[in-house]
Amino acid sequence: MNEQQSSEQGMSQAHRIVRATFVTEESVYGVLLVSGMIVASGGHGESSWRVFWSVAITVVVFWAAHVYAGTVAHHGLDNDRVVGLRESFGLALLRSRGLLLSSAIPLFILLLGATRAIPDPVAIWTALWAGVVVLAVLGYIAFHRRGASWPVKVLGSLITAGFGIALIVLKAVIH
Repeated sequence: MNEQQSSEQGMSQAHRIVRATFVTEESVYGVLLVSGMIVASGGHGESSWRVFWSVAITVVVFWAAHVYAGTVAHHGLDNDRVVGLRESFGLALLRSRGLLLSSAIPLFILLLGATRAIPDPVAIWTALWAGVVVLAVLGYIAFHRRGASWPVKVLGSLITAGFGIALIVLKAVIH
């Protein structure tokens, strides 16, 4: 195998990993969960530190519940084949990693506020807007994968980002 083929195979492998990990319904759900938690816990002058822990703990609990539910749902008979507990658990872990990883950017931004690198309100609002950007990118990639035209990709990106914007509007109205 020459260097170009090896590079292309590596890119193909990386593309599959990114696609299976980041551009999933679990990733979209994770970003929306994080944004919703920021809205719910980031009001009334709460510190970034408190919001960070509230979001982090909630994401871990939802992730664990998702892994458990996936394990239970796929354990047993599937298409005339017995799926063991270990295989079912492995599949559930694989599917749910997007939910966990999707919280990384907003949590990092909240951590910047918690360490006073940026002011608390800036950290909270920036984490919310980062969620909108992540949703837009996820939407764009999802439509790109399906071979959509660029106007459809942009529309899909805007619709996906709209869910994050709806949470920002909710924060503005509630708080």
